[in-house]
Amino acid sequence: MKTGKVEGPLKEGFSTGACAAAAAKAAAILAADPLVSNINGVTIPFPNGARHSFSVSRLGRSGDSDAWACVVKYAGDDPDITHGAEIVSRVRIISFDVMEKSVTILGGDGVGRVTKQGLAIPPGNSAINPVPKKMIRQAVEEALENRSGFEVEVTVSVPKGKELAAKTLNHRLGIEGGISILGTTGIVKPISAEAWCATIRCSMDVCLAAGQHHVVLATGRTSERAAQHLLGLPEEAYVSMGDYVIFSLKEVSKRPFRQVHLASQWSKLIKIAMGWEQTNVKHGALNTPEALAFLATLVPDISLESISGANTVREIFISMKDRGVERGRMIEAVCSEAFKRLKPVLKPDQDLMIHLVSYSKKVVESFPIKN
Repeated sequence: MKTGKVEGPLKEGFSTGACAAAAAKAAAILAADPLVSNINGVTIPFPNGARHSFSVSRLGRSGDSDAWACVVKYAGDDPDITHGAEIVSRVRIISFDVMEKSVTILGGDGVGRVTKQGLAIPPGNSAINPVPKKMIRQAVEEALENRSGFEVEVTVSVPKGKELAAKTLNHRLGIEGGISILGTTGIVKPISAEAWCATIRCSMDVCLAAGQHHVVLATGRTSERAAQHLLGLPEEAYVSMGDYVIFSLKEVSKRPFRQVHLASQWSKLIKIAMGWEQTNVKHGALNTPEALAFLATLVPDISLESISGANTVREIFISMKDRGVERGRMIEAVCSEAFKRLKPVLKPDQDLMIHLVSYSKKVVESFPIKN
């Protein structure tokens, strides 16, 4: 019987930056030599010293000393929205009659442009991160290694970049018009926390750069929308932390935020109150008897017998009021316990407020209440 579990080790993939570098090497070879008509693949260096090979799906010439090549991104078993996207690099050789080696890297169609402070790239520039730029330069230099000097312009584009960007958090980070060309190692690790954690850090830096001293951490989009409705803070103040609770709070503690808001729905808030550092189900499932036993320790004088048959943790929350359980006291107890767990992670001068979001998508409790 199929279980849906992937058998064997998960496959790694390549970053958009690595694909852009591979495409740039192929395009540079084609642009430099009019006798070359086809390139099936190239091998490029990675930041750790390793070398990896890439297939070239399409290529062509745009004119004399001007060519382009396309590499299709392979993300392995990582659920990456750019998996299968075409990454195109166009190389225009301006001159070989120079002493130095110069490679200018630009963003074309489908590559976003930075519009806000706080990222590694200043506003007004294409969203091509420093490591991908270095990989592109090295790849082009390899392609033209028999030349003592050259002046080259590389333009990276992603034909469906605008559509893909709509499925990301780029807009909030201040990246408009397309995706980012990313990668710190060139490798995409399957189901990796690296990209998510990097987004959390960037979101906080953008928040600070926008002059915000309040930051809102949300475990999901529903919780975030409820917090937006309640707090009315600027868009930059909201950080989608997902399941990375303790990681996010530790990152907050490294920054001069004064007020920290955490918005969560019931099931994940109970996990937080129980001391879970990561709330994703892959780190363990919270079953109903376990949740009920925990709630019984928080408020021992409240009988939970009427909800002992609840099938899910969510049903516990929904059924408490209808079955005579003092829901208000129970909610306050869970919020209080979560607060006790999380507040020590922050600096002493950073205030924390926890917002419980109901399954009707509204904040039903904020703890502690500020006068």
